[in-house]
Amino acid sequence: MSHDATNWAIKQRGLKPTTKIVLWHLCDRFNPDFGCFPSQARLAHDCEISRSTLNDHLCQLEARGLLRRVPRIDAVTKRQLPTRYILGFERGFTPRDVVPSPEIGHGTAGAVEITDDAGPYGLDEPRAVDPCPDFGHGIDPKAVSGFCPDPCPENGQSRVRNPDTNLVREPLSKPVKEEEDAAAREADFDRFFAELLSALGFAANASLPAWWQGAPARTHVRRWIDVLGLSEGRIIEVATETRRDHPNPPDGPKALDRFMARAAQRDAQAAANALTAKRSRKAHGKPQHSADELAAFYAAKVNSDEYLPPSMISAAMCGLMLERGVVTPERLRMRGVL
Repeated sequence: MSHDATNWAIKQRGLKPTTKIVLWHLCDRFNPDFGCFPSQARLAHDCEISRSTLNDHLCQLEARGLLRRVPRIDAVTKRQLPTRYILGFERGFTPRDVVPSPEIGHGTAGAVEITDDAGPYGLDEPRAVDPCPDFGHGIDPKAVSGFCPDPCPENGQSRVRNPDTNLVREPLSKPVKEEEDAAAREADFDRFFAELLSALGFAANASLPAWWQGAPARTHVRRWIDVLGLSEGRIIEVATETRRDHPNPPDGPKALDRFMARAAQRDAQAAANALTAKRSRKAHGKPQHSADELAAFYAAKVNSDEYLPPSMISAAMCGLMLERGVVTPERLRMRGVL
């Protein structure tokens, strides 16, 4: 994982949420020394999308000049190796114009063959591989996958089924919408997490302590929202306050737990006090009933045939009703009040 790479991905504007998630996960897999080599299966699993959808978003990123894909082939086994992704911030990056090659039809000049004398990731001595006469991919068809060696119009350039050929589009609209919403929420959380790191004093291009890296740190921060009920803005505010007494950034999110817990307690107490004050103002603003109104109300209960608990009317209220003549002593005794 490279903090510089993920920060670069977050700063890219104008991308669709899912496309930006693909770019972010590519940068998350970037190694400053060796580069970016995730397999399509791994990348699709990280982004929670299908491989066909993944290829569509990779094409969009490549068309925007944010990355360049370099196919690689093992020289001995002729098996296709994970694609080398050259990202836009890497030194010497040049966007690739997507012009289909008449020989192989992949929009590139050819695959890269990995030899025994190449480096640990096979990028030292690239050379073009002649297309296979059977189907034009430049590799042994049996060594790559279980696809038929003859060209298929459904598979196109990437040999992955084109999502536009799916005839059941309408029933899938809701799951796709939920998938994009989840990706958008994840992108929003990534922006919030980057803002939190900035509020804690971490420079954008600085390496993070181990406890701030990876999914555990993000899960820990999410607990402040889900368990303590703090908003993202409140978390940023508390993080900024901690910098006043502690100039050095914390080693991990656990060091901020007590500050976040205290903030949640203060917020809960303030909400309770506000509710109590509101109820008090409402009670004081309510007009009090007069003695005549109270006597008439309880007299109606006594003179009716509905159930009347004996403890409902006090002796003082009985005297008040008798004084105003709204009930008789006989009726009170009949109802069991006297």
